[in-house]
Parts: sequence; C-alpha cells; structure tokens
Amino acid sequence: MHEITADTMSFADSSAVPQDAAKLALPKMMIGAIGVVYGDIGTSPLYALQATLDPRYHLGINIIDLYGLVSLIFWSFVLVVTIKYVFIVMRCDNNGEGGSLALYALIQRRLGSASPQRWLLVGALFATALFFADAMLTPAISVISAVEGLGVVSAAFQPYIVWIALTILVSLFAIQRYGTDRVGNMFGPVMLVYFAVIAAMGVRGISGHPQVLRALSPTYVWGFFAAHPIYSFLSLGAVVYAVTGTEALYADMGHFGRRPITYSWLYLVFPALMLNYMGQAAMLLQHPQYVDNPFFHMAPHSLTIPLLVVATLATIIASQAVISGAFSVTQQAIQLGFIPRLRILHTSSRARGQIFVPSVNWTLAIMVAVLVVAFRHSAAMLPAYGLAVVGTMLITTLMQYVVVFRIWRAPLWQAGVGFALFISVDCLFLASGLAKLFEGAWFPILVGLVIFTLLTTWAKGRALMRQRLAEAALPLPVFIKSAAASVHRVGGTAVFLSTSADTIPAALLHNLKHNQVLHERVLILTVKVEDVPHVAPERRVELHPAGHGFYQVVLHYGFMQEVDIPRDLAGIATCGAPFNMMRTSFFLGRQKLIASKKAPGMALWREKLFAWMLKSSESAMEFFKLPTNRVVELGSQLQI
Repeated sequence: MHEITADTMSFADSSAVPQDAAKLALPKMMIGAIGVVYGDIGTSPLYALQATLDPRYHLGINIIDLYGLVSLIFWSFVLVVTIKYVFIVMRCDNNGEGGSLALYALIQRRLGSASPQRWLLVGALFATALFFADAMLTPAISVISAVEGLGVVSAAFQPYIVWIALTILVSLFAIQRYGTDRVGNMFGPVMLVYFAVIAAMGVRGISGHPQVLRALSPTYVWGFFAAHPIYSFLSLGAVVYAVTGTEALYADMGHFGRRPITYSWLYLVFPALMLNYMGQAAMLLQHPQYVDNPFFHMAPHSLTIPLLVVATLATIIASQAVISGAFSVTQQAIQLGFIPRLRILHTSSRARGQIFVPSVNWTLAIMVAVLVVAFRHSAAMLPAYGLAVVGTMLITTLMQYVVVFRIWRAPLWQAGVGFALFISVDCLFLASGLAKLFEGAWFPILVGLVIFTLLTTWAKGRALMRQRLAEAALPLPVFIKSAAASVHRVGGTAVFLSTSADTIPAALLHNLKHNQVLHERVLILTVKVEDVPHVAPERRVELHPAGHGFYQVVLHYGFMQEVDIPRDLAGIATCGAPFNMMRTSFFLGRQKLIASKKAPGMALWREKLFAWMLKSSESAMEFFKLPTNRVVELGSQLQI
C-alpha cells in the first residue's frame, strides 16, 4: 500500500493543486473551517471566565486574580492549542485525516507489530469514548449558556430557560436527517460575524481599562499561584473550559486541510477570543457586580437581544459540528471493526462526508435532554465537560509522541522537553478536574467506561468469532479439488462473503449441503478496510482466479469510505462475463451466538453483551448495499 509521510499536508496543501487555484481556495476553506472547526472553542467565552470566578474557588475581582486568569487562558492557547495542536499534532495526519482513530491507524500502519499494541488501542478507544461523552455535553452546555443570556435581559425569563434550551436542542436533532449541506454553507459567515462581534465587545471592554493588556505576561501566572496556591490549582479545572473544542482542529483536518485551520486560528480566532477574555476582565474590574454573566453584560443593554441571537446561532453551529463529528467517528469505528454495523444515510449527493446515523443521533438527543433537565444550569455541567476534554487531550499527547519518537525518530533531547511540558500541563488540568469528581466530573468517566466496554467487547467478540469460524474453515484449493468438478453446476453467479479469501465460508458449505449445486461462477468475496482514510478506485479491486469458475476477490476501502459491493463488482472486467445483478445471488452467513462458560474467550456477561450487539447490528445486506431480492441468508449457531 502506498504510504504518505506523517508530516504530509492535507489536500488543501497538496502540491498537485495549482498555486493560483490554491490561493483562491484558501479563503473559502478558512471560512469553512471557522464555521465548523471553531464553533466549540469559539463559544467558550460565554461561560469560561464566569466559571473561574465561581465562589467555590474563592477568587476575587481584583488585578491579581483576573490578570492571572487571563494570563492562564492566554498561555493555554499558546502552549496547548497553538504549539501542541497547530504546530505538532496536526502534522501527525493519516493521509490528511486526523482524530484518535486515524492516529491509531497511522501508527499501526507505520509500525505494525512494533507499535505499543495494548495501551495504544486502549488509549485510542477511550479517547473515542470520551469524544462521545463530549458530544453529549457540548450541545447541552453551549446552547443553555447562550439562552441564559435571557436572564440578563429580564429576570422574568429565568423559569423558561431550560425549556427554551430543550426546544432548540430537540429541533436541532430532529433536522439532522435532512442533512446539513445547505445550512452548512451559512456556518462560516455566521461565525465570522460572531467572532467580529466578540472581538468588538472585547475592544470596548479593554478601552475602559487598557492596563489589562499587561495580563499577557507570564509573570501574572506566577503571581496568581503565589497568592493562593490551592485555589489557583483548583481553578485550572475551570480554565480548561477556554480550550474546549481544541480536539476539533485535529479531528476535522481532513475536511479543510492543515493550512486553512492554522491560518484561521492564528489570524482570526485566537485574537478575537483573547480580546474578548481581556475585555471581560477589564469590565469586571470596573463593574464587579456583573460577575454573574460577564459575557452578556459587556454589550450595551439595547444590544443584548441581538447579541443573544448571534450567540445562540453560534452555539447551535458548535453543537451541529460536534453532532456531525459523532456521525463521522461512528463511521470510522464501524469500518475499523470497533462498532457493530449501524444504519448510515447519506444526506448529500455532493458532499461525501454528509452522513446521518439515526441510532447515534437519537441516543445523543436523549442524553442531551437528560443532562439539561438534570443539571438545569451550564455551570453545573462544566465540571463534567472539562474532564472529558482533558482526558482526550492527554491521550492525544501520548499517541502523538509515539509518532514523534518512533516514526519521525526525533532525538530525545529535542522532543523530550516538549513531551514533558505538554504531559505536565495535561496532568495538571486532569488533576484539577478530578477534584470535582463528585460535582459532575464522574459523568464523562461513566459514559467513557460504558462506551469503552462496548467498543472493546465488539472488537474482542469479532476476533473470537472469526477464530472459531477459521478453525472449521476448509482451504479453497482443497474444496475446489474435491468438490468443484463433481458437483452439478447451474447458471449465474454466486457471491459468498467471507472474512478470508483463502477459505470456504460457512454459507457456501451450507448451500452445497442443502441444495447440492454450485453456480457457474463463484466469487469468494472479502471486504478489507485499510488503515488509510481513502483507497483510490483503481486500487479498489484485487482479483485472483482460482480455477473451475472460482474467483478470489478482495475489495479494499479506506476507513472513511462507504462500502458498495454491487457498484464495485460492476466495474470488474476481467472475471469472465460482465456482472448482471439479475443473474447474481449473494449468499450471507448469519451466526447466532450462544454464550457459554465452556468456550474460552470472554466473561459470560461480555459474551451475552456481544451476542446482543450482533443481533442489533444492521444486516450485511443493507450495510453492503446488496439488492434485496438477490440475497440468501444461511444461519448457524456458534459458541465463542
């Protein structure tokens, strides 16, 4: 398989793109990145600074504390977002794609058996599990934090905030099945307006107390911790809210490319966010009574309603981005064998990545609604949010440095300093977040453990099931030699799906046993998902004639591509006569698992869980897009 080096640019940076065309495309890609990638981190000013001034941290409205908090946010942006993610993590791309699973696939492909197998897989899967917890928390916190601005307009709105937020969120999940292709075109311009607004608000606040610009000096971080070490440490769990959504820079890299995301951050998002945070601090030093909601109090009272509308639209966009991300991560996990087959609908004929996964959508909708009703305030959900974010960041740091040390082979003296620094920062944030374990930080841990159990159970169960089937499998050459010449042949083509192209699938043996015939042309078909995001069409099909009308066929797909067997079989021109779907039958094996203490493998409860997951998964007929009137399913029982 062709490999691209770890520091390869994504498609927006490809040298194959003409220079003039790339220059024209860059602004458009930047606007798209602003709309999708930065929705989450962009809406953090709504609640981040306010959260750090919660009474539990015993911080005051004074220069030492406010300058210290602003300085912490600024240097978190510099170290975590800019240096770690923009300049290092985003270079660890898998053929232009990012995210925990893409990074895991990259390491597996480049290092193979030499990669740190056990903890690497555990880390990638737990990061994926935490992402789903994040996908539950982001819409709930973002939308309700914007709607809480109604309380600034009038106290009469206070009893209705939860219900208004629920209405917005339910509507958001309800429209997912229609796709976001058209609405997505509006994301960038709306977020451009939003960032311009929060930057203007920041400038207005800074003009009243320009000395706040001094807070960019790291000396104020030292003064902040020296003044009250314990409470300063605990407040780190709130400071991290300012960098929520950072993982989106890496996860969405395949959609926009590294350069548009980098430029958008350095030249627009970073400056706008810092202006707003400094403006909030400056305003609070002049008006400490606004500590209850500094973001909305920054605007003149007459402009609060327009600001509320813009902020709500921004939080909806942030929520949409993470929901769409959950669909994409689900598709990757299915292709890599960590999640059962689920129904996936494509909502756009133009945009390949526009997909809708109904089961994931409604599961997220239910959990988001439960969170809003249970916690009722954005501040109450923030401890859970912070831990999910920090946990993902820490795992990404560990996996990233496997690439740095093992694949890039960076000298220890050169990369070790950065590794120690980033790990220390992540661990400090994590320790501070764990201090709020009983205030809501338990939620992402619980959700992460549940989803992690499901992912590992499915992966282990599939491996055991394949092992049991392989033990009873008959080699293809042996079968052809012993049976193919003596069995009656009928017209047409039979396609048997198999986990291995070298052995006879159980469905073929069952068909021969009961019907005592073979078709003129028999395909042993294996679908193989590679550790790359996309496989070129010309490299899709691998075909080997086995004699007596038998063919071994392997269809190769990337882990971000959809499988369409009839479409790709129709393109084969070297397999006898052209494929006629009306003369082709697809034979599928369906195993009914029986959990048993006798069979060595998994714990009995995990075997039952795997059996339930297998039963609940979408049928292979629908997943592989097989014609419904040309499929024959043959069942068998299996103990793992």
